[in-house]
Amino acid sequence: MSIGLSEQEILRREALQELRKLGIEPYPAEAYEVNVTARDIKDNYERDKTNYKNISFAGRIMSRRIMGSAAFVELQDSTGRIQTYLKRDEICPGEDKTLYNTVFKKLLDIGDYIGIKGYVFTTQTGEISIHISELKILAKSLKPLPVVKRDEEGHVYDGFTDPELRYRQRYVDLTVNPHLKQIFINRSKVINTMRAYFDNQGWMEVETPVLQPVHGGAAARPFKTHHNTLDMPLFLRIANELYLKRLIVAGFDGVYEFGKMFRNEGMDRTHNPEFTSMEIYVAYKDYVWMMAMVEECLEKVALAIHGSTKVPVGSHEIDFAGPYEKLSMFESIQKYTGIDVSELDEQGLRKVCADLGISVDPSMGKGKLIDEIFGEKVEAQLIQPTYITDYPVEMTPLAKKHRSKEGLVERFELFVNGKEIANAYSELNDPLDQRARLEDQLLLANRGDEEAMAMDEDFLRALEYGMPPTAGLGIGIDRLVMLMTNQSTIQEVLFFPQMRPEKKLKVASLDDFVAIGVPAVWVAVLIKMGFNTIEELKAANPNKVFNDLGGMRKKLKLDIPVPSRDEVLLWFE
Repeated sequence: MSIGLSEQEILRREALQELRKLGIEPYPAEAYEVNVTARDIKDNYERDKTNYKNISFAGRIMSRRIMGSAAFVELQDSTGRIQTYLKRDEICPGEDKTLYNTVFKKLLDIGDYIGIKGYVFTTQTGEISIHISELKILAKSLKPLPVVKRDEEGHVYDGFTDPELRYRQRYVDLTVNPHLKQIFINRSKVINTMRAYFDNQGWMEVETPVLQPVHGGAAARPFKTHHNTLDMPLFLRIANELYLKRLIVAGFDGVYEFGKMFRNEGMDRTHNPEFTSMEIYVAYKDYVWMMAMVEECLEKVALAIHGSTKVPVGSHEIDFAGPYEKLSMFESIQKYTGIDVSELDEQGLRKVCADLGISVDPSMGKGKLIDEIFGEKVEAQLIQPTYITDYPVEMTPLAKKHRSKEGLVERFELFVNGKEIANAYSELNDPLDQRARLEDQLLLANRGDEEAMAMDEDFLRALEYGMPPTAGLGIGIDRLVMLMTNQSTIQEVLFFPQMRPEKKLKVASLDDFVAIGVPAVWVAVLIKMGFNTIEELKAANPNKVFNDLGGMRKKLKLDIPVPSRDEVLLWFE
């Protein structure tokens, strides 16, 4: 008997061996032709019954009702569930009824994949179903699926809902909660809608390096690794901005990339260390043009997902139809705090932070202090799409200085439902100004700012060859999908979010149990009974343990003698 396996897992492994003894391969290598889906049948059968007289279907067994020589089986494929019906004498037309009596009734389980051939019909209760004439096992499930209970109306009241398990075992989550697949279908639709919009404008999708010798393009802490052959450090990219700008220098009028970014920072409801960003750069444009482009793009995304520009998000209805409200960074802080910070120096900003109860540290310069005030007092107020524009130059080392406002840059961030989802600049293309800005970032790094940008000499060299006026934009795809699918956590829109290490169940060793007198052949049984440690065993009632051992011997059909009561009592001394 295998230690650590549940009774169900043991029985399924035994069924696996029995199938092979019968000459049935539970994991066949050959392809299985499928010519129909559950959704296709349900959507089209009533209109055109002639096309469903000879079908081949495959799916996972999700439930079954056996009624003697006939049975109903609910199968689930990627599009949904459908009822099937089979009769013993039809799938076993000869005298040998093994396929039904043994294979189907005893050796198949919930979760197994099967392929079937047959025809579609409507039952007396009006349910569209598949009448099975042939059945083939395609994959044996060795772990039981969680049982999802439903009431008489079909409402789930005991489902697979623990977020820790759902995110860690997404393959189980989407099997037993198939309605959640729509989130990821819509995620794909968001990306494809944006891609089609960009392609129609003539902009080109490109790929840039994920491993970079210099981390740049954003203020963030990177992940660091090492390349053995080159014997040099490399960083997982925190942004793809500087490489995309190199391509504008190279002569492309518009380039964009959907890609993974990596930031070695905290995890919460809106942050994952690995996330998806879209960045786009278009030559001869500025941030004012970019605002109009973003509005047009997001309207198309909302229409593609909802058929309307109005999207339900929590208790709000967000309208993605433009134009969006515009507030400068300083205007927004004054609007929501009553304080004008536009003329304050670093010490003045520190006093404002103290007065507002905002925690800061000595490494923060003017830009970080203003950003802290904005983040604490303004962000949550911005529910409808709002552009925050014209940031202090200290906050944005890659944006062009404002054409008319001293000390500011031409930048906007788009906030929706209290979170930033887009960031855009009139891109800085003056190589001398860019070098000076990055040198200022080095001073911040020397003060201890781990998010300060690094000096990228190759990027500066590219700018010296000449980059035309350019508008650039980054959109956080995960946050945009959260809005479009009405999800409150980023984990719900990622197939496989980053998780803390899985806690391993503490289990005493075989020798630990033997040391207190437990016969080696009974150790696995005790673990099966839930006693994973010596402490758990000694905390139990000795008489109950003795009685349960006899019950487990019968249940597991063990051919070993049960320890006497006196022997069991010795385990507890």
